[in-house]
Amino acid sequence: MRKEAERKLHQHAELIDKILSTTLDGYILADTEGRIIDVNPSYCQMVGYSREELLGMTIYDLEDFYSKEQIDKRLQEMFATGGARFQTRHRHKDGTSVDLDVSITTIVQEGKPLVAAFVRDISEENKMLHALQASERSYRELFDNATDAIYIQDKEGRFLDVNRGAVNMYGYPREFFIGKTPEPLSAPGKNDLQKVGEMVQKAFEGEPQRFEFWGLRANGEVFPKEVRLNKGTYMGQEVIIAFAQDITVRKQLEEQLLQAQKMEAIGKLAGGVAHDFNNLLTVINGYSDLLLQQVSPDNPLYVSIQQIQKAGVRAAELTAQLLAFSRRQVIQPVVMNINNVVRETEKMLRRLIGENIELETYLDEHLGNIRADIGQIEQIIINLAVNSRDAMPRGGKLVIETSNVFLDEEYAQHHIDVIPGEYAMLAITDTGIGMDKETQAHIFEPFFTTKGVGEGTGLGLSTVYGIVRQNSGTIWVYSEPGAGTTFKIYLPIVQKELEKKQQSLRIPTHLRGSETILLVEDDDNVRKLAREVLHSNGYHVIEAHNGKEALQLQQEHPGKIDLILTDVIMPGMSGKELVEELLLLRPEIKVIYCSGYTDNTIVHQGILDEGTIFIQKPFSPLSLLEKVRMALDET
Repeated sequence: MRKEAERKLHQHAELIDKILSTTLDGYILADTEGRIIDVNPSYCQMVGYSREELLGMTIYDLEDFYSKEQIDKRLQEMFATGGARFQTRHRHKDGTSVDLDVSITTIVQEGKPLVAAFVRDISEENKMLHALQASERSYRELFDNATDAIYIQDKEGRFLDVNRGAVNMYGYPREFFIGKTPEPLSAPGKNDLQKVGEMVQKAFEGEPQRFEFWGLRANGEVFPKEVRLNKGTYMGQEVIIAFAQDITVRKQLEEQLLQAQKMEAIGKLAGGVAHDFNNLLTVINGYSDLLLQQVSPDNPLYVSIQQIQKAGVRAAELTAQLLAFSRRQVIQPVVMNINNVVRETEKMLRRLIGENIELETYLDEHLGNIRADIGQIEQIIINLAVNSRDAMPRGGKLVIETSNVFLDEEYAQHHIDVIPGEYAMLAITDTGIGMDKETQAHIFEPFFTTKGVGEGTGLGLSTVYGIVRQNSGTIWVYSEPGAGTTFKIYLPIVQKELEKKQQSLRIPTHLRGSETILLVEDDDNVRKLAREVLHSNGYHVIEAHNGKEALQLQQEHPGKIDLILTDVIMPGMSGKELVEELLLLRPEIKVIYCSGYTDNTIVHQGILDEGTIFIQKPFSPLSLLEKVRMALDET
């Protein structure tokens, strides 16, 4: 019986030895002092030592993570509880570390307590885990740091996760989104949520979607965003990944572009109307002047003719404003300083705005110079001051200030047609009734006015707009109902010294002459008036109604032609093209251009080419004779 028990015990021990020698897990047997008593081949392979080498070592010699004190503490806990499990690292013979998952327990052998440890090499698992964790960190960093707001939604549209971009976009914490559908983030009455739901379903079917959505921030602000939906996988389930961009700035730029395009179209129309109307006014005003010279003041018709003349002059002023708006007004700019213009007009402004309005000026003494027409800058200040006066019927304060500003790339990105650089700013602020957004959208349009019938033409602000744009500047208005208005005008600074506007041609006292003039004008009535004025003052006139006819007539004329007076814009051949050909044939001929408005043949952005003599329609007989005499007498 005893032998049988010993035999079974021996068989059992052999089985244990066989299991320990063949298992892939490592086995360590150590005493309570940490000395290694036994190891299996798997552990030897894990740490690179032979069994004989390990039997002369302690657990402390191999431990590469915990200190001796920490190991002793774990052994005490194990003796108290009967076992323990933890992860650690042992040193390999080659100096590297091996990550181990350890299970320890106590056994008693020959009356002595021993520590039995089973260890499993988890180095590869840890590498994969660390790689996965690094990948998840990278994903999270990409997810959270993306410029777009990103939402992950299930098939019902509920949010499973959102990135930091979404949190910043709406102003809610991440927890607010989880489990919700987009309804709480939708601006009331601005979105078709049923249609949005249909697009989510289409995206789940593999059809990417793109649409605009009006969001509602935590602070109550409504904003536009563009949303793109794509199908994806998240945590093992099919989801919708939504990318969203706040397109507030883009919408603002689109509105500015549409406004600029509308103003450009209106400008072209206004310029065309002014051109045709100026031809008519040239005839009306010209013959009115001729009649007043021929009719005695005692004649009953004299007063009637005077009224026609006054109406014509007023009409000419209106067309001049239309030309300013359409940027077809011819100017001769000089290097100037806005401060000087403000100071020179200040006394007149005080009389203009009335005693119940306080005028204050804050002028930057170091303001940079600009290149512009002084008369146009005066026109800007006066028009804006009058506009402010009308907005303060009960009195108030009008402030004019200047300063140097630098408009950077960021400002340019938010304001269409702005080129980054240094500008002189002219700001005019009033404490008047202010304007709402709808009114601000139309204030620069010609003939738009909020004043009563007969109280204004609606051309003041449109004239300002045209002048600013003609001088490569920018104008912006800032206003709220009941909170006053500020107009800010930015004109490019030039690095040049101030200059005085020079008059290169002297005005003679005797306007009559006997020279030969080639008159080229496609409008019959204007040509007839000019011929009559010139002929009656002694000049010999050759008439042509277009460029082709003018070239033919000059060829047939045997004598000298002293001057050509030509319209700029004519069918077939422009005035500039005619002059270029004529100068090849008669290089000594003097030239005067005439037009109701000009294209780019003799001007660039409305600025007259240097050395060019120009007379603007409508012109009076006196101004025509002055220009002709000036040109002929010029050396």
